[in-house]
Amino acid sequence: IAIDEPTISMQFVVNDSPFSGKEGEFVTSRHLLNRLERAAIRDVALTIEQTGKTDTFEVKGRGVMHLGVLAENMRREGFEFAVAKPHVILKEVDGVRCEPVERAVIEVPTESAGKVIEYLGRRRGEMAHMEPFGEHTRLDFLVPSRGLIGARTALMTLTRGEAILSHVFEKWQPDQGSIPRRTNGVLVSDRPGDTVPYAIFNLLDRGEFFVPPGTPVYEGMIVGENNKEGDLSVNVCREKKLTNVRAAGSDENVKIPPHHVMSLEEALEYIEDDELVEVTPSNLRLRKKVLSE
Repeated sequence: IAIDEPTISMQFVVNDSPFSGKEGEFVTSRHLLNRLERAAIRDVALTIEQTGKTDTFEVKGRGVMHLGVLAENMRREGFEFAVAKPHVILKEVDGVRCEPVERAVIEVPTESAGKVIEYLGRRRGEMAHMEPFGEHTRLDFLVPSRGLIGARTALMTLTRGEAILSHVFEKWQPDQGSIPRRTNGVLVSDRPGDTVPYAIFNLLDRGEFFVPPGTPVYEGMIVGENNKEGDLSVNVCREKKLTNVRAAGSDENVKIPPHHVMSLEEALEYIEDDELVEVTPSNLRLRKKVLSE
């Protein structure tokens, strides 16, 4: 039986953050490797490789969702670990470096089809077929696997949650060119502590936050998205200085918009090469690989 070979690889790393071991039951590299090997025995499309480091394992699978389901299952079983950004596996075919191209079939409401075609065109997608049925349109695209990382979330936003995306490996092709990446930087906590409403309120013009008030944070943890390019270190633990003087209006209640909650798959699609997703049974945290400024 021919099995499609893996197209995406991701590193599973032993969690080394200041909060490691506080929430998970299984945290060591031995636990992590045993669990990944068990998964590889049960799942023929999954391969595990040792890297040069004792605390890092390379896991190869059929897509971000495939690896995301493995991480979610491990998390529910009490494992605690960190995962790096997913990467596409490259292969030499007749002396040319090639990347995997997938056939993506998207069913969308007809009024949203234009936005979807434009989005996949920016991600080096090539439309092979378009067929209307009822109030919907079925689009058939050939897209590099790189272009599909993060596509599911974006298509849901563009079509108000009505897109249905399925994709399967088609062929290997030479490099399809650059694909747009995340343009905004992130807000990084510069010290350990608990987030304070006063500090978040005064930083709202800097960007959108991923953590609510009262969340424990550590230095190097990502707490939000910057409005501009480049990363910004912020102090989300700053409390208001209390004085003896009372003035009308100085103690108004601060109003903070709801924080942005990410699923595991969205977090994996969001991070860049110098960042990790810390996965524990009770929390998902984004962090920098190097925690000190």
